[in-house]
Amino acid sequence: MGLICVGIESTAEKLGVGVVTEEGEVLANEKAQYTPPPGSGILPREAAEHHSRELPDLLQRALDKAGVEPEEIDLVAYSQGPGLGPCLRVGATAARTLALALEVPLAPVNHCVAHVEIGKLTARKEGLEFENPVTLYVSGGNTQVIALKSGRYRVFGETLDLPVGNMIDTFAREVGLPHPGGPEVERLARKGEPIELPYAVRGTDVSFSGLLTAALRAYEEGERLEDVCAGIQETAFSMLTEVTERAAAQLGSDEILLTGGVAANQRLSEMIHEMAEERGAEAHTVPSDLAGDNGAMIAWTGILMHKHGLSIPPEEIPKKATVRQRYRVDEAPVPWGKG
Repeated sequence: MGLICVGIESTAEKLGVGVVTEEGEVLANEKAQYTPPPGSGILPREAAEHHSRELPDLLQRALDKAGVEPEEIDLVAYSQGPGLGPCLRVGATAARTLALALEVPLAPVNHCVAHVEIGKLTARKEGLEFENPVTLYVSGGNTQVIALKSGRYRVFGETLDLPVGNMIDTFAREVGLPHPGGPEVERLARKGEPIELPYAVRGTDVSFSGLLTAALRAYEEGERLEDVCAGIQETAFSMLTEVTERAAAQLGSDEILLTGGVAANQRLSEMIHEMAEERGAEAHTVPSDLAGDNGAMIAWTGILMHKHGLSIPPEEIPKKATVRQRYRVDEAPVPWGKG
């Protein structure tokens, strides 16, 4: 089985504990989600309190499912950032405590890098030997087009204002749909005919604030909710597909990866795969259980970091195990990458 790592994910409303082996086998991937009050967005302190309550039981559940005893753990990993400070600190504190108690190294993982690495792992399991895909990473807090260059994941395009997941959740909240809004908007969009909404692409960057404002106005003026939802999806996802294709063309890449919580949207996945097929490229959408925030992606990336000398030895954990709320993906070294 080789090295066994426990990963803790706690960047925002989702709490996750994963157990992964050095061979990339996911032994457990347990989750618990904080749900904000109706009509409200994520409240960081309430989310952190939720994580503090749930984490002990979630950790035990993950170990039980994996069939792993604490003394068999070789490495602990946690989300160092980016994310909400109170939530990050809960995960970091738990990871530090566990690593010190077991006297094992600790890997501080960049959350965005983890999304890409778990995507490359799942692609390989489907027979796609992705070395350096152009990655569209879309979630509540992030919208970026990423590719590896000179030992780091560089951002070749991103949102200029709202992340796409945040935009969809905000629309859903304003029209009275439950949180998270993405699945409800997707369900309603299937029943609608898309209305025309602002399309804002600037090179390989996108902007969603105008689309959100126009969508809310259209609903207030009497457009059917199903049609507005369809318009949001078709417009936003066309923008994302365009900038991903443009980045792939600029980089000469024939590998395209779709990851993050919004990757669970079937319409977005269809559009990305259709674009890739037209380009003669291979595309892979990360399975929904691993596409959204989860502990397994943190554990797997922790293993990669440890094997390349980026973990913290037990004696240095008290002074080096920190959180970084604004930890950009292009600040994290990726010595195992090819690109």
